[in-house]
Amino acid sequence: MRDITGVILAGGKSSRFGINKAFSEINGSRLIDIVAGLLTSIFTRTVLITNSPEEYSYLGLPIRKDLIRGLGPIGGILTGLEDISDEAGFFIACDMPFVSEDLIRYIVSVRGEFDAVVPKIDWKIEPLHALYRKSCLPVIRELIASGVYQTIKAFDRLNVRYLNEAEIKANDPQMRSFFNVNRPEELVDTLNRIEKE
Repeated sequence: MRDITGVILAGGKSSRFGINKAFSEINGSRLIDIVAGLLTSIFTRTVLITNSPEEYSYLGLPIRKDLIRGLGPIGGILTGLEDISDEAGFFIACDMPFVSEDLIRYIVSVRGEFDAVVPKIDWKIEPLHALYRKSCLPVIRELIASGVYQTIKAFDRLNVRYLNEAEIKANDPQMRSFFNVNRPEELVDTLNRIEKE
């Protein structure tokens, strides 16, 4: 895919996990390796946003440090959008190991002229599994300048295409894409549940 850049956000602190959760493993594969492998198979260009570039250099991806440190995910989105040369980026957290290629491709396919395409299940919005155009930058910059660091606050001021549950299930029937790892026991529980399905 040539006109969209894949952007992996790997700047999260892993205080609840005890280690850098990007390097925890599922069936012998690191979470970051799973996510990076999928994005590089879909997008011609993929970039990694992290403040620990030396830890991820083995991936062979372009790596960018946050332009403004300490902002959380919105800082990674700002950095990614400022960096990419394509019109838009598909942004994903590094700890989403069950991401669906079909769902990513669907998100990209419905982007039209929207500023962002974001999955929404009931009232839960998934801003770290979403497409953002560079047209989002002015709003994101303004929010950061005013001390507002919640990504979802930008959506009130952007033209957002929300994916509904039916669209998501058509491309990811179990909706596993949005599982992210916050604690070791969550990873074990999920693997056990998947094995039983």
